[in-house]
Amino acid sequence: MSEIFNVLIRPLVTEKSNYQSGKLQQYAFVVHDDATRTMVKEALEHAFEVTVARVNIINAPAKRGRRSRSRRLLVRRPAFKKAIVTLAEGSKPLEIFEGVQ
Repeated sequence: MSEIFNVLIRPLVTEKSNYQSGKLQQYAFVVHDDATRTMVKEALEHAFEVTVARVNIINAPAKRGRRSRSRRLLVRRPAFKKAIVTLAEGSKPLEIFEGVQ
């Protein structure tokens, strides 16, 4: 990963991340598999011009499920790495999470 913009893949919008962004100043992102805490912190501070207080990284495992019609066909969703970023006090909220309800 040579560039700083390859670290963040996409924001992760769920009910839990919506609550965290509204009340706790925490935002969830899907990040590159080789990303570290310092790389995520530098990418967010550079891209959104905010101050990051803490970064937590979680490896979400792959999941297997079945198709609804034919119960025999197995579907596998790949594993991914998730980063939960806490912004510092007095920092402005991120614009990409503003319209999420």
